[in-house]
Amino acid sequence: MKWHGFVVVACAGLMLAGCAASRARHQQERSRLAAIQAAAGKPVGAFDFMTRDLWSWEPLNEHELLVYTRPRQAWLLDVGVCPQLPYTVSIGLTSHVGQVSVMTDSVLVQGGMLPCTIERIRPVDVAKLHKEMQARKGGTMVPERAAHAHADATR
Repeated sequence: MKWHGFVVVACAGLMLAGCAASRARHQQERSRLAAIQAAAGKPVGAFDFMTRDLWSWEPLNEHELLVYTRPRQAWLLDVGVCPQLPYTVSIGLTSHVGQVSVMTDSVLVQGGMLPCTIERIRPVDVAKLHKEMQARKGGTMVPERAAHAHADATR
């Protein structure tokens, strides 16, 4: 019976530790999202885009996607509801005549049944974002070149 009590206490301790780690990770993700949103500017109608311009990307949730077209140029895209966005390993962007435009273009997710219409585009001040990230957690944020991205130059 002593072992049974020990196992129960050990399992409870592991569950609490797991919950604490999950809560810390969730808080870090919320802080990161807040930093990105704070660095995002006023909405624009479009941004210049050619197929080779998709440098890096990061899904933030089902509604938002951070896209780097260059290491120091980023855009926060709001896509309405796109349930597969947080889980995809590859994306694409549609564009027309060298621009990605609000309500005209979409984010294409690997395995997604429907494209995710871009509802809002905000330029991200990458220098401000780096400062926000340093202030919030003492680290830097350097985008890595996307290995799994594709883009449609025209439709």
